[in-house]
Amino acid sequence: MNRIKTILMAAVALFTASTAQAKVRLPHLISDNMVLQQQTEARLWGWDKPGTTVRVTVSWNAQTYQTRTDKNGRWQVKVTTPKASYTPLSIVFDDGEALTVKNILAGEVWVCGGQSNMEMPVRGFWGCPVEGFNATVAESAAHKGIRYAKIPSTMSMKPLDDAPCQWLKAGPQHVADCSATGYFFARMLNRALDLPVGLILANKGGSRVESWLDRENLKAHTQEPLDTGAIVKKYSQEWTRPLVWGNGTFHPVLNYTVKGILFYQGCSNVGDPAGQYTERLKLLVEQWRRDFAQGQLPFYFVQIAPYENGDVNGDWGPKLREQQFEAAKVIANSGIVCTQDLVYPYEYSQIHPAQKRQVGERLAFMALQKQYGMEQLMCESPSFGSMKTVGGTCYITLNNLYDGLSPLQGIEGFEVAGADRVFHPATARYTHEQGVIVTCKDVPAPVAVRYCFRNFQLGNARNQAGLPLFPFRTDNW
Repeated sequence: MNRIKTILMAAVALFTASTAQAKVRLPHLISDNMVLQQQTEARLWGWDKPGTTVRVTVSWNAQTYQTRTDKNGRWQVKVTTPKASYTPLSIVFDDGEALTVKNILAGEVWVCGGQSNMEMPVRGFWGCPVEGFNATVAESAAHKGIRYAKIPSTMSMKPLDDAPCQWLKAGPQHVADCSATGYFFARMLNRALDLPVGLILANKGGSRVESWLDRENLKAHTQEPLDTGAIVKKYSQEWTRPLVWGNGTFHPVLNYTVKGILFYQGCSNVGDPAGQYTERLKLLVEQWRRDFAQGQLPFYFVQIAPYENGDVNGDWGPKLREQQFEAAKVIANSGIVCTQDLVYPYEYSQIHPAQKRQVGERLAFMALQKQYGMEQLMCESPSFGSMKTVGGTCYITLNNLYDGLSPLQGIEGFEVAGADRVFHPATARYTHEQGVIVTCKDVPAPVAVRYCFRNFQLGNARNQAGLPLFPFRTDNW
């Protein structure tokens, strides 16, 4: 009898506790330890009973923001956020019962999207280490104000408005699980700007660009299946499926107010027809900018690294890299990071190269130069400009050299072909007056030049900033 009484009392206590909690429900992204985008109108949203008045007060000003839930119980307000600082902030949501979100920082918020090379944590994957792991963890406490929230990789046929996640401090206890590329980006921003940085991680390993497009864009611009049975039938590997990853993994982020988007994806689109990836990546950026409703959000992305793709001498990998390079030209307010030099020779069959610090830092240099006013930074890799042929010699001009190319002699990675379309290794050197001078004794009448245009081919040409030359070809064979 006493046992029954105890159980009843516990049930009453549990009921009382649950009813004492606020009725306001918040998405998981709006929670303790979050980072708010500084000095903007940040969206806050959630759910409550239809027709309920929700009042929002913030610790950094005396203003009260008020809204009313719609017929579906949804509500949203915009709050003016303060200048970035390490001072903890709080927000109270009140529908008659208060709910407080604590230990908030104002800073810079970036979304990290893409596939496994963006998802790859500081601790690495099995058999795929991240270079410098121990040092990164050991000194992470020195970088205060870096926080991240990881959206679970979830498939959904319908767009989801919330995802189970939490904001974590990227210190020794939690940094190992943060995206390595994202963390090194945030660390450089934190060092350069001395302000908090928040990362929202929304990735799926092996995903294609179509995995992130919404139903309307897939229907209008692709031939992808759009019902569950057809999707499963065509794509037995779930990570390659269209629609579902954008719905389940990225859509919960779209209401959050951010500074920009970082993207690292493309491996699963190798082999796409010419121009298709360029068009669809542009379409995806337009879709995300529309849905974030924050104008032309900066979009910085990573060109996939050299990888054998079944044949080190094949050209389907560089053809995808070529499409990525072209995408940077047609997507406004964007930039692309070259990783041609960030693979060790022994990593020819490693889809997850270990050098992630340089990837994140190159993204950060681009953001610092283009978004944060550090105009002296040299953030662009050199790229092909033009070619002229005189006799058996090709003269190549390059863009974004920042007044220097290295090395001057013994430049590796160039190949030359004649009318027979057979490429041979070439000798290349650089002079300030003539550009890159390319010759090949086996090709007395050259008609085309390529640089690192094989699935796995490592060159050594760099500009004054130490950034690698983008792979290129002068032919369209």
